Amino acid sequence: MRASDASIAAPAFPRKLPWCNVATLRMDQQKGKVVLIEFFDFCRVNNLRTLPYLKAWHERYAEQGLRIIGVHTGGFPPARDEDKVREAVNRLEIPWPVVIDTNLEIWDLYGNQGWPARYLWTPDQTLFSMHYGEGAYAETEREIQELLGLAQDPVAPVRPEDAEDALIAPQTEDQPGAYSGPYEAGGVWAVVDGMGSIRVNGVEHTVLEPGAIEVLHHERHTVGELAFEVSEGVVVHATCFTPGLAA
Repeated sequence: MRASDASIAAPAFPRKLPWCNVATLRMDQQKGKVVLIEFFDFCRVNNLRTLPYLKAWHERYAEQGLRIIGVHTGGFPPARDEDKVREAVNRLEIPWPVVIDTNLEIWDLYGNQGWPARYLWTPDQTLFSMHYGEGAYAETEREIQELLGLAQDPVAPVRPEDAEDALIAPQTEDQPGAYSGPYEAGGVWAVVDGMGSIRVNGVEHTVLEPGAIEVLHHERHTVGELAFEVSEGVVVHATCFTPGLAA
């Protein structure tokens, strides 16, 4: 969504926040670059599903003047642990700078409202566009190209439901804990911590680290019933549902 006010200036990063992949970074030093700020939480399924597009944009446009900066603001308990955030950034092979915003300092400066959220800033550091949630990948990439003065086909959809003309059926809302019961979705994920295993509809999944793991995948939107079993040593913070193509 294009910014309604082209004069909104990029907030400075608060001092003394911890960073990954760089010692520290100042927003005012990014002038002349197109800057994409992405708010994320490594435990959130939506962020994991957005990550392939960010990596593709980084690979395509970093040398052309795009700077991606991740703002990690943890919503789930494991994502509020700095060491676990650093381990996740390394495990997920995120190559761009990430600032750890555990106390919501940057979140509040932006008036941010959820994950994922991306803010695209011009080389003059005025807000060009913003987007909440998954989707609008081709739209965002075309905006990046516009600011960089480039033109090429956007990255192909990673999943069928990411296509601009895809018909998506609404999925069940995320549920706290290890949810057992009816659901509708294209996929089911568990936000976990600890070490052990979970069994979902008879299929066992090993848990070795905090994060989100996919426990069921359907080719299209599906109506079903969940049965969760959780071993000792594992905490399930939430059961999350992702969209599927309308049947």
